[in-house]
Amino acid sequence: MLLLSSPFVSVSPPPPPLISHGARPALRIEAVRQLTRRVVTTKADKTIGVEVVHLAPHPKYKRRERIKKKYQAHDPDNQFKVGDVVELQPSCPISKTKHFLAIPLPPRDTRRKSQLLPPLQSD
Repeated sequence: MLLLSSPFVSVSPPPPPLISHGARPALRIEAVRQLTRRVVTTKADKTIGVEVVHLAPHPKYKRRERIKKKYQAHDPDNQFKVGDVVELQPSCPISKTKHFLAIPLPPRDTRRKSQLLPPLQSD
């Protein structure tokens, strides 16, 4: 068992799982931070810069504005190029600014609807 010495972590045994009338144990939901965005820079060796954009309300005017944040991710094989779509998986700190591993994702197919429809046949 791992003991953490921090005033913010309480060390207590986990509660027993709740069992409902259907005799099905309750699910434990954990939030995992998954970020999927585009690569914006590949200048460093084994490191890529990924920009994440989200909408947030302005504190005074209450209008939604785009907030950009750039994360550094580990790319051990230098396989990503600018514009690629990657998923960032949290990891232990690799360096001062790198806390994510870059995982490749297949590109999104924008012509998916045309692939689902049968081809038109002329008479």
